[in-house]
Order: sequence, then C-alpha cells, then structure tokens
Amino acid sequence: MRQNYTNIFSWVILLAFALTINIAFAYQANKSDTTLHLAKTKIVTTKSTYSKAGLHLALPPLKPAITSTAKINVIRTDDKLLTDVQVYPNPVTDQINIKYVLSRNALVTVKVMDVLGNDVMTLVSQRIGSGEQSFTYPISNKLSRGFYFIRVVAGTESVIKRISVL
Repeated sequence: MRQNYTNIFSWVILLAFALTINIAFAYQANKSDTTLHLAKTKIVTTKSTYSKAGLHLALPPLKPAITSTAKINVIRTDDKLLTDVQVYPNPVTDQINIKYVLSRNALVTVKVMDVLGNDVMTLVSQRIGSGEQSFTYPISNKLSRGFYFIRVVAGTESVIKRISVL
C-alpha cells in the first residue's frame, strides 16, 4: 500500500512539474523581450537594465518550434587551399604539364624529387593568385630515366604525385 501511494505521488509531482514548465514556455513565447525583472507582486517584462524593483535575469530567446533565419558567415579553416592537382602525361618523355586549383593567393613551390626524397630541381617557387593554374615545363636532357615525385606545396598543404620518365 505504501509503495503504491509513493508511485502515485511521484507521478503527480512529475505531471505538475511538466505542466508548470509548459505554461512557462507558453508565457515566454508571447513576449518579444527575454529580460525579466522579478518584483514582489508581479513579473514585469522590460528592456531596461537593473532596477531596484527586483532581481535582473537575462534569459536567451526561447521560442519553441521557431527556427532562426539569421545568417552567420564563418571562415572555415578546414577548407582546402590546394585541390585537383594533375600531372600529365605519365610516363613523361619531353615535357611535363602540371595543373592545380588554388582557393586563395599563396606561395606555391613545385619540386621534382627522386625516389630517395632528394630535391632534383625546383620548377616553380613564387606567390600565385587564386583560381586554376597550369604550366608546362620541358624536361628533355634534364632528368634521366626512372621514377620521380612531383611535390606541389601551397602554404602548409602539399600534394605528391609519382611520375616515370622514359
């Protein structure tokens, strides 16, 4: 009998609490300002700062089932600076074509490395504007036959492509 009474009492308290919260949200949804001053006799909604009449509470704007249409411009740092790097033709015989896209201005370095990671030559090392970039570099009699790596560095990002020279 005692446990039954405790369960019923708990459900009544929970229902009263839920009803109180629901009424508070409904009352708050009708107001345009969320700054409340609690006085001894009634709740006064005003946009003024702290007054001697009561306690100052600054609440966030809570309006259930209403979504905000405010647009926020956030600069994302995870956007890629260097994308769509292409090195062609592969295998290379007389000239190499390199194409890439920069999202903003950056210092770009394009180097040719051997299979051990040693720098063989630097093709480009300059500040380049944003957009699609491409250039052609003749390699006849500059590289011996074998495998090489083209390393394209823009800012702190780098892309490495493997090529073979015939």
